[in-house]
Amino acid sequence: MRRYEFASFGLDQLKIVEREDPTPGPGEVVVDVEAFSLNYRDLLVVKGSYNPNITLPATPASDAAGTVAAVGEGVSRVRPGERVMTHFLSDWIDGPFEKRYVASTLGVPGPGVAAEKVLLPERAVLKAPANLDAAGASTLPIAALTAWNALVTEGHLEAGQWVLTLGTGGVSVFVIQLAKALGARVIVTSSSDEKLERARALGADVLVNYRKSPRWDKDVLDATKGQGADIVVETAGIATMSASLKAARAGGLVAVLGGVTGLSGEVNIAPLTMKRLRVLGILVDSRASFEKLVAFLDEHPIQPAIDRKFRFEELPDALRHMEAGAHFGKIVVERGR
Repeated sequence: MRRYEFASFGLDQLKIVEREDPTPGPGEVVVDVEAFSLNYRDLLVVKGSYNPNITLPATPASDAAGTVAAVGEGVSRVRPGERVMTHFLSDWIDGPFEKRYVASTLGVPGPGVAAEKVLLPERAVLKAPANLDAAGASTLPIAALTAWNALVTEGHLEAGQWVLTLGTGGVSVFVIQLAKALGARVIVTSSSDEKLERARALGADVLVNYRKSPRWDKDVLDATKGQGADIVVETAGIATMSASLKAARAGGLVAVLGGVTGLSGEVNIAPLTMKRLRVLGILVDSRASFEKLVAFLDEHPIQPAIDRKFRFEELPDALRHMEAGAHFGKIVVERGR
């Protein structure tokens, strides 16, 4: 089988290598990978800025969908021939988050899925939604489940409430789609009018171009009649944190899950105390929550927004497309036949 490996950091170091097909041991499954989607984390991993101390060579990417090819002794949750997806935090099955779960993340330090076949522990897979093909299902493990955590697991979103999401990347687009399916009203920011119109087509109620309106937190307050958003999905990082706190309603939730603008810097915390805000870091979610999301998607068919599909041989180009930041929604790599 073929898989990607990099022995040193850099997109130009990604190479396709030939390896023996994996054989499952007790409690393991082999998945024929039909598609995998990219997250910003994957780009950072390959460039060495996510964790420069990972063991090399490594295989990138964590979010895949495909068909179970073989199972080892004792596997009972899935069978050969079933359509499955990966679960990013494979040790987090249910209950409160524990620090140790970070060691089980797929795509380093756990197995990467940029391969034709991947060997995984049984707990790292779950059945895919019936209404999605492999490309669509591959977009769910991080982006959709992170949005679900912010809106449902932690946000307890109710119909009629306001949600603000920043940008139009994978998580933000799922926030729009899931929030609308839950009956909420959505505000989205972007520097691109074209992307904002695409967000409108998915159901976004209020569009804010932050380049044209640098004080976009005021736009959010105006749209919500001075109250602010019930849930703010903060995907950008330190540069937007102060404005996100201002844009939240009193007692609201600011779900923090991104850092593309940086991780450290000055933040005005006055709104945090004066409005009694809840600021919570989001690191995807448990498998139990993922199963709830799948059940929701089976009842509320949502087609993931896929910006572009690349062939297996084009993974470096797909990562460069992500690095350029021009995408809307998810980027998918398909294995092909």
